[in-house]
Amino acid sequence: MPLKSIFFLLILLLVPTMLSAQSGYIEVIAPGNRQLKFVVDAPRSSSSASSLAVATEIGQVVAFDINMSGIAAVTVRDPASTPRGPSLSATDLTSWMNSGCDLLVRSEYSISGDDLTLEFRLYDAPNRKLMLSKRYLGKKSDLRRFAHLFSDEIMLVMTGEKGCFTTHIALVTTRSRNKEIAIMDWDGHNQIQLTKNGAINLNPDFSPDGREIIYTSYRRGRPELFKRALSRAAEIPVSTKNGLNITGAWSPNGSKIALSLSKDGNSEIYTIARDGSNPVRLTSNPAIDVSPAWSPDGSQIAFVSDRLGKPQIFIMNADGSGVRRLTANGAYNVNPRWSPKGDKIVYTRQQGGFQIYVINVNGANDIRLSTPGSSENPAWSPDGRFIAYSSQNGIYVMRSDGSGQTRISRGKGSETQPAWQPR
Repeated sequence: MPLKSIFFLLILLLVPTMLSAQSGYIEVIAPGNRQLKFVVDAPRSSSSASSLAVATEIGQVVAFDINMSGIAAVTVRDPASTPRGPSLSATDLTSWMNSGCDLLVRSEYSISGDDLTLEFRLYDAPNRKLMLSKRYLGKKSDLRRFAHLFSDEIMLVMTGEKGCFTTHIALVTTRSRNKEIAIMDWDGHNQIQLTKNGAINLNPDFSPDGREIIYTSYRRGRPELFKRALSRAAEIPVSTKNGLNITGAWSPNGSKIALSLSKDGNSEIYTIARDGSNPVRLTSNPAIDVSPAWSPDGSQIAFVSDRLGKPQIFIMNADGSGVRRLTANGAYNVNPRWSPKGDKIVYTRQQGGFQIYVINVNGANDIRLSTPGSSENPAWSPDGRFIAYSSQNGIYVMRSDGSGQTRISRGKGSETQPAWQPR
């Protein structure tokens, strides 16, 4: 996907979304407390020019998004084996209801040269109701983005909160044999390598507006903090102090960056302005303090310290006061990331390999999420519905309760250290 497409959306709304006046969204409940049956019908061409590949990809994208969300049991009809259905305007909801369908997505596409028109409709079959209709105009290269956009709208209608399916994940990749920073769609498609400096680049983190990243790079022989815009190739030094300049994290309002510096001989947590000026030391301890993670409201910072002998996760106020230990279980706990709602922290624990855990910010409900193997570097999706993490040299995504663990890495080489783009 061209980088300019990340922030430019051309959307034509045909039919307004129908919303419940009380809740702001439509609640559809399957009878008998069973899981909703969600069917993605085979996309049809509204013109003489049809493409099996286009139709297949449209259905697969929407089905993957909704299936991963966990809100329904998804069935996608294969265009190669499904007879051409009627036009959208002639949709017969009675037949779909009689087949047991609760929610139905139908779509039509039209291709003219490189131009693509794609229309979606979401139906509540038992109530014979059109819930949502959208039309998107663009290029054939926009196909996956359009499908993700509609999935986002489905989530808004169904849950009251827009989905995160048009966001991106930054990561460290060794596709070019060096450790470079790349970015990809949330489902692993359309990976673009951002850094090409031939050095070791680590720990990407998005700015709150999602348009910049910071990362540690050894491009000048030692670990320094750099930033770059997604739309530009320039790598700008932010923190180049003597010693370590590592594990940078943007503050929620984008005015500061928390990071670990060893300029005074020991690794401590500091904040700096977004341009690297005004360093303020937050911790003062002979131990190693690294990996700061801001709370969503910017009032607190979680971090890793071995001040008790082994790495554990601590929380302090954003000015460095009020330090308290968070994790009490396990002897090696690292990689904290605060949930978007501020109530939980996801982290990595060494326990027969590395595993992903989640814990309430008060220290309660310390729960393992990942399955046997080795998993680390968790990152929340901006809506808190998913967690990305690295495992077996690839990037995986799971729901926030640990279910639906799915590998999204598609390339050669190792892919690690995911960071999820804000909406």
